[in-house]
Amino acid sequence: MEIITTTTLLLIACVVFLILSITVARKQKRNSKLPPGPPPLPILGNILQINGKEVFKSLNKLSEKYGPVYTIHMGMEPVVVLCSCDAVKEALIECGEEFGARGHMPLLDRISGGGHGVVASNGERWKQLRRFSLMTLRNFGMGKRSIEERIQEEAQFLTEEFRKTNEQPLDPTFYFGKAVSNVICSVVFGDRFEYEDKTFLRLLGLLNEVFQLFSSVWGQLYNVFPKIVGKMPGPHQKFFKSIDGIQEFIAERVKMHKETFDPSSPRDFIDCFLIKIEQEKDIPHSEFHMEAIVNTTFDLFGAGTETVSTTLRYGLMILLKHPDVEEHIHKEIDHVIGRNRAPCIEDRSRMPYMDAVIHEIQRFIDLIPMGIPHKVTRDLHFRNFVIPKDTTVYPMLSSVLRDPKQFKYPNQFNPGHFLDENGKFCRNEAFMPFSSGKRICLGEGLARMELFLFLTTILQNFSLRTPMDIDDIDLTPLMSGFGNFPRKFQLCFIPR
Repeated sequence: MEIITTTTLLLIACVVFLILSITVARKQKRNSKLPPGPPPLPILGNILQINGKEVFKSLNKLSEKYGPVYTIHMGMEPVVVLCSCDAVKEALIECGEEFGARGHMPLLDRISGGGHGVVASNGERWKQLRRFSLMTLRNFGMGKRSIEERIQEEAQFLTEEFRKTNEQPLDPTFYFGKAVSNVICSVVFGDRFEYEDKTFLRLLGLLNEVFQLFSSVWGQLYNVFPKIVGKMPGPHQKFFKSIDGIQEFIAERVKMHKETFDPSSPRDFIDCFLIKIEQEKDIPHSEFHMEAIVNTTFDLFGAGTETVSTTLRYGLMILLKHPDVEEHIHKEIDHVIGRNRAPCIEDRSRMPYMDAVIHEIQRFIDLIPMGIPHKVTRDLHFRNFVIPKDTTVYPMLSSVLRDPKQFKYPNQFNPGHFLDENGKFCRNEAFMPFSSGKRICLGEGLARMELFLFLTTILQNFSLRTPMDIDDIDLTPLMSGFGNFPRKFQLCFIPR
């Protein structure tokens, strides 16, 4: 009886496998004009050929065999990978309209409630939310303080925190998280938080968990098999709770704003959004409603905190590894700014070396190596291939930032990549840490301002030291998935 049962199960398994193989074969035939790529397995696709801890390296490796434009299968879904500066530029800039939609990414859908907010949305919803968010950020200040002044103020608060450490070694992770987050908090919530505020610290902890799990193996598995993995136990369930915790906080802040709301005197982004909701309350299917305000605020708060704070943390680690670069920066700061006034954004044009160092930090750390997925908006002829409408596309920003045709030493930290023979700052068209085209990062201007003002203020006031041997500082990422995260390290801030 047991033998019969086993035989029956094997026969069923073989039939299922055969049906899936036929289904995949038919899909492959239908997509026969897609770029070439490794043959997929039924159900699994090509995931066995991808290292979940270093996804972008696996994808870059496949491009060596299949070319700069190729197809892989994430489970049963075909995904087109763009893996060179030329291919990414051609898609995002020259064919920006066709590649301008947000691609399929279940974790992003989970955060955005199925495509709400400005990061994950598409079509008319995305156009309206992005236009509104850009306008609000650009006009922010409301006749009071500019964003630059907010950053300068927060940089001084951060400097005082570092002075209190009395030159003792510390992990800078949450110091930068608190300072950078306070800038975007003042924009979206209207207030900054005290550094020891328990609610604030809990919020930053939840956000850190979200971004870490986004890059974990579990996060990658969820993106491939969301219906299966979503029901399994594992650390990704904590990810969902962290998202819910942040959104509950935002919803509570929106409720508080509504109770004290004065349309004639908006205090922040949430107030501006509430005004827009009121203006469009009689418009059927308006894109401005409570779900949209929570998700759009989440996008601004999340992206505006974690990306810049991680870049600052990684940047200081690089400077510890390269003390000659730090010394050169100190000399430029002393010459241009001195010690008696706070740095301002106008100083950047007179500090080519500092500007080059910041650009090279962003290039070298390659923070979001795979970019955020796009999809094509129509059937598209691209480089002798046909990419069907709604196909997800990965524009590999890593392949742009480390393109050997664009950078002389692509795998080394070298500020000279952004300096000419006379020491003047020079731009490079392959500098795309914020992506490019229609989906370029909404907060690029704010992020660039923060990186310059925070780093310049810190290095104006401190020299960096570490209890570690410089040779033991490992600049390779601790985790490489959706994002590259630096290893833990400690440093001392020595007053200058």
